Amino acid sequence: MKIEGKQMIDQMDIILNGDEAVAYAVKQSDVDVVAAYPITPQTIIVERLAEFLANGEADYEFISVESEHSALSAVMGASAAGARAFTATASQGLLLMNEILWIVSSLRLPVVMAIVDRAVSAPINIHCDHTDIMSARDTSWVILHAENAQEAYDTVIQAFRIAEDERVLLPVMVGFDGFLVSHTSERIKIFKDDEIVHKFLGGPRKIPKIELQGKTTDFALWPKTPVPITLGPLDLYDYYFEHKIPQAIAMENAYQVIKEVHDEYAKISGRSYGDGLLHPYMVDDAEIIAIVMGSTAGTMRYVIDEMREEGLKVGMVRIRSFRPFPYKQLAEMIKHAKIIGVFDRAQDMGAQGGPLYVETRSTLYDYDLRPKVVNYVYGLGGRDTPPSLLRGALDKLYDILKGKEKIFRRIYLGVRGPEVRGE
Repeated sequence: MKIEGKQMIDQMDIILNGDEAVAYAVKQSDVDVVAAYPITPQTIIVERLAEFLANGEADYEFISVESEHSALSAVMGASAAGARAFTATASQGLLLMNEILWIVSSLRLPVVMAIVDRAVSAPINIHCDHTDIMSARDTSWVILHAENAQEAYDTVIQAFRIAEDERVLLPVMVGFDGFLVSHTSERIKIFKDDEIVHKFLGGPRKIPKIELQGKTTDFALWPKTPVPITLGPLDLYDYYFEHKIPQAIAMENAYQVIKEVHDEYAKISGRSYGDGLLHPYMVDDAEIIAIVMGSTAGTMRYVIDEMREEGLKVGMVRIRSFRPFPYKQLAEMIKHAKIIGVFDRAQDMGAQGGPLYVETRSTLYDYDLRPKVVNYVYGLGGRDTPPSLLRGALDKLYDILKGKEKIFRRIYLGVRGPEVRGE
């Protein structure tokens, strides 16, 4: 089971939906603690993790809690004590965790959490959009987003390695689309032996060492450490600012760590997703480039292939790392295009456009010659996004290029009734 060099490890094909794929990844990652509260469409993840434990296939502490707030609180405490910890949620569950999200990242705890993207109430909706995960974009969590069940499996394994890297020591969210990925079965490849993943992660979680009072001690709430430590005490204006700077530095470090972990994982699995941050498709000569995140990328590739056969120079960049947002890399990748269409599966309340649009547009600000950037908000509440809808959106961008269509800022794509756009 050599994992050095470029030797791929034996894997097996298995039919799993996205939730089950994540559960397998967690089981194989030698976690110590799982805290769980059910919420659609995430529930299958923790159901399978409970089954693995009941069947004797895994050995971790499984904590059934009374709410999502408690779930994240439980893994926060476990991680602070040195455990490798995992939880999962969606939609209102993530919003209920909001208070603890900030604490986990500020305490530099390498928790991993799966977010099964779901619309936020009200009205109540259990289907996919990205409003929930976008609500966490400033919480200092690394946010990675998978396109399908295979990538969800691969990314959760990578997430533990990224989070625990001493250059990062930040929690990681792995997002993927509710029902479209979570409940859709696919044939994926998983490692035959859990020990392969254990070795990739470097064994059990390693506790960082810190210098305190002239002694080296463990950065964990262990009573037998050489010098006991306190996490999260009162911190007023005299030092609070200084203590937030390391978080910012850690997020900057995450760019390189995400790429390194992605590339090392590719050597043993044979699977890669761009450079780990961005996943481009036919962008080198593209006049029009679509920016997407999540499962829509598969449909977009189909549309791009169709348009390429017609001689139209269209490409796509899928955002895999939303935090840290790879603005430098993205700008270099898309600056040559004439028009950029950004597809947001989240609402744009009071801003110039959706979250992806705002990030993408700002990446190009420093270039004297830059493409026009327009925004499509689509798929809210699980609204279907067939190839014909995406083709129509890209055709409209070509009409702008040819002077047949007036430039717009944002269009709500696929809404019944008259077209609603922002100029």
